[in-house]
Formats: sequence, C-alpha cells, structure tokens
Amino acid sequence: MIDHVSVAVADLARSAAFYEAVLAPLGLTKLVTRERTVGFGKAYPEFWINLREGLAPQPATAGIHICLRTRSEDNVRAFHAAALAHGGADAGAPGPRQAAMTTYYGAFIFDPDGNKIEAVTFPR
Repeated sequence: MIDHVSVAVADLARSAAFYEAVLAPLGLTKLVTRERTVGFGKAYPEFWINLREGLAPQPATAGIHICLRTRSEDNVRAFHAAALAHGGADAGAPGPRQAAMTTYYGAFIFDPDGNKIEAVTFPR
C-alpha cells in the first residue's frame, strides 16, 4: 500500500497555490509548509511537492502518472476545472472510461511542471 507520493516542482510558491486549488475538490488541504516542500492531505500529508531548482518542464511522455481517488463525478470535474483555471493543462477531459477491470469516471491534467495527475471515482 502506498503511504504518500512526491512530485518535483520548479517554483514552490506557484505549485503550492496550484495544488491548493486543484486538490481542494478532492478533500486534500495544505497541512505542512517547509522551506523546500509542501504537504497536502486529509489527516496527514499524502501528497508532497518538492522544490527542485532548475527543473525543466517534463514532456508528456515522461511517464509520471499519479491517480487520486475522490467520491463523486462533481469532484472530478471541479479538480479538472481548477487545474485549467490555475495554470494546468488538459490531459484528458472529465468523462467515463474503461479500465482493465471496471468502468470509472476520471480526468487527467498536467501541472505547470508537466506532472500528470488524474482524479477518479468509481461507480458504487
């Protein structure tokens, strides 16, 4: 089981503001702020951003993909909209998708550094 994930960012203040807006619809808030890192989560930091000076934006083919689960399709849509409104890019509009074992509703975005983040909810 994964406890937490971290992504590298070139501008900590910019990315902290971006993720504060993007993760809010998923129920994650900023819990820890340090000189070179910020942690977001529900009860403890589950999603970290870490400053890496000189980091070049990652190409879409870099391979990083982090998926965060949420409770509703509305949350997925709000996540996607917040990303686009705060400097992110579309990597897959909200909608139904077919996974290997089930269908789900998800959306994909690229953060300002090219990290690919997905929000997903599964039918009940």
